[in-house]
Amino acid sequence: MRLLQIQPVSLFLLGLALSPMRRATAFSFPRRVSRAASTSSSSSSSSSSSSSSSSPTSVQATPKSNEPTRRAVIGKWLGGVGLSVAATAALGTLFFPRRPLETHAAEVSAPAATPRSSMGLDLTPLSTNEALKAADKLKLSKQERRILFEAGTEMPGSGMTANGVKYSSKADGLWVSALSGVPLFDAKAKYNSGTGWPSFTQVVDPAHVIERVDPRDVDGKPQFLWRVEVIDRKSGTHLGHVFDDGPAPTGKRYCMNAAAMRFVPREEVDGWMASLPKVK
Repeated sequence: MRLLQIQPVSLFLLGLALSPMRRATAFSFPRRVSRAASTSSSSSSSSSSSSSSSSPTSVQATPKSNEPTRRAVIGKWLGGVGLSVAATAALGTLFFPRRPLETHAAEVSAPAATPRSSMGLDLTPLSTNEALKAADKLKLSKQERRILFEAGTEMPGSGMTANGVKYSSKADGLWVSALSGVPLFDAKAKYNSGTGWPSFTQVVDPAHVIERVDPRDVDGKPQFLWRVEVIDRKSGTHLGHVFDDGPAPTGKRYCMNAAAMRFVPREEVDGWMASLPKVK
């Protein structure tokens, strides 16, 4: 069973809302009366009682206390808590609206037709066993497997593709999936983001990838820090993330792991495309 998780932002807003309420109600709590004052009060009460008994015709009413009862104080405090929680919820909704949780689960389970790209490639998803066998056949390194199958991240400024091309290469060509070989990015969409990872403004074909909220962020981070994961549709392996802080014309920054890709020079693209399975 999933436990309720309180996010740091909600706690911060709740604290801000509770602070003025606590100060406003602090005066309402009656102070304790000292034992000495209580004793003197009781003795004076006794003497007053004896004098009043000597004159039976004079009856004095007990003066009402100006201090609120405990029930009134607790009721006021609980009312303040309710208002504070409501204010916190309103602030959270205003500044940190819920993001839709998009997952690939529905896509995978739906009995849809074989996915097809604009290039006519067969994008039928590989099973986990097929993907692992392909990794063995391609002799992918431990680092490449960690990134592809465990959603790892290479150190910034150190990335090398599965065929030995540096992440910062400016050569013309295609960046393809290290496992399935499906084209992902054209070198013309590549730019220097200054992050230490290969970055692109757009994919070759949106059908070649899956973009979803990273499930690893959902359970461990507040919603405004959730990232969008990019996955190779054919092999189901992790590529990187996409952010909305890129340059024109798309405003997107596809921040990829170089080790999750291969680079195909422009003069070899036609031969590479001919080797990929097509939809019949």
